[in-house]
Amino acid sequence: MLPRIDSIKQIRLKIGITQKKLAEMTQVSTSMINQIESGRSQPSYDTAKKIFENLSKLEGESSSHTAGDFCSKVIIKLKPTNTLHDAIKKMHELSISQIPVFNGTDVVGVVSEDGIVRHLADKGEAELKKAKLSDTMDSIPPIVNFDTPANVLVPLIRYTKCILVSKNSKIIGIITASDTLKMME
Repeated sequence: MLPRIDSIKQIRLKIGITQKKLAEMTQVSTSMINQIESGRSQPSYDTAKKIFENLSKLEGESSSHTAGDFCSKVIIKLKPTNTLHDAIKKMHELSISQIPVFNGTDVVGVVSEDGIVRHLADKGEAELKKAKLSDTMDSIPPIVNFDTPANVLVPLIRYTKCILVSKNSKIIGIITASDTLKMME
């Protein structure tokens, strides 16, 4: 079973190749690729199969990037003894929406805008600002190895606020949703 024909253009653009290059690889005219992508022509099964095989091959080659290529090496950190007020202030100063919480070199949790809003509903603003992160932080975010393929990161970031990146058992970077957008460029 082949993917939908109308996904050809999206896949081609994601990989970053031209219609001409795809046409050459598939041994059809550039005009034919243009017509297929615009919906003016339906390819034969064999042509569609060739197109998707070439796109798949190129997609595999383009996903040679790793977590280490996309992570931010500067990690803003807080301690469990910091207050939620400290976290809010730092988030506003730096325009970030989550901050990992470290006890020495060990990550112990993460504080996020979503988590703060959740706690705000439970406790109220005055009490919340004084609350220690150790009482209000969310659990440890996922930690992936520096060499983890980039294509694994996108599905993971959908379910978490950030991903920490480790190398030789040391946290060396952080990936947020905005960092995953770099992969699209």
